[in-house]
Parts: sequence; C-alpha cells; structure tokens
Amino acid sequence: MSTCACLVVGADGSTTKGGSSRGVGSSADRSVFLARRAQFDVIIIGGNTARNEPYARTPVPLVVISRSDANPVADNPKAHIWNTTPALAIGRARQEFGPRILIEGGVAFINELLADRLIDEFFLTVTPEREGENLFDWREILNHFSNFKESQVDETLFFHAQN
Repeated sequence: MSTCACLVVGADGSTTKGGSSRGVGSSADRSVFLARRAQFDVIIIGGNTARNEPYARTPVPLVVISRSDANPVADNPKAHIWNTTPALAIGRARQEFGPRILIEGGVAFINELLADRLIDEFFLTVTPEREGENLFDWREILNHFSNFKESQVDETLFFHAQN
C-alpha cells in the first residue's frame, strides 16, 4: 500500500500563476507528471483543484473531495465526487480502487494529510518560474520525510521524498 502526493511549485514557492499550476510548470515536469499518474490505482484531489485545473481526462479513476454536489469535472467519466475528509477518502479509495493512491491536491490538502501522517512518498517539482500566487516554503514539506533524492532536468528540480 502506498499513498503518494505530488506538487509543482515555482522557485519562489508559488503554487499557481494565472490561477493554475500549469503556470508554474515546465515541459520536464509535465512529462514526468503524466507518466507518473498511470502508475496508480486512483487520483484524489480537492474541490478547488478540480475547479481550477484540467481534469477532463485521467488514466485512472479520479476522486474529488468536495462539500458541493456540483460536479466540477462532469466531462470525466472516471470522476467520483465524495463529501468526506481527505483521510477518510484514502481508506475508501483503497477499498474501492486499490492500494496505490496519488494525491494531487493543493498545499492545504497535502499539509492536512502530512499532519495525519498519511503520505508515504512525496514528489515535489521546483521549476524556475517566479512571481506566481499562493506562496509557501516548499522546503518545509521535505522536513516531513526522513530522506529524499534530488535530480535535475534542464532548470527543473525533482525531489522524491519518503520515510
């Protein structure tokens, strides 16, 4: 069983630019991100992520945690809307879809799961982008893990952290 999370940020810690994570992404990040998704049984995101990011197609089932009944990813036939907590969603997703879970939420969503010690691995991408929105100290997230590996493609840094 493995619960992994991934997040892309700009060098200054911005998680969005122009309202989307695509604004802080890079071509190197995009190719790694898309390849990684197919290795999991299910992807879990929050409602804000679903409303602001393109999730019309996913290679595996998509669970959106939201208090709203409105489906922000109605075009995705693999989407499920659950009104529950992120922690409870992980257990339910494991039962319904399988043990390999990928979290693609925002910082608050990921921090909640880190505080509950529910993330086993973390994939952090730091691109050279700057001057975006929703700044946070990305180095702080790595402190939740006992070890990590760092690699670089072009000007994009990749961290793979685990306990």
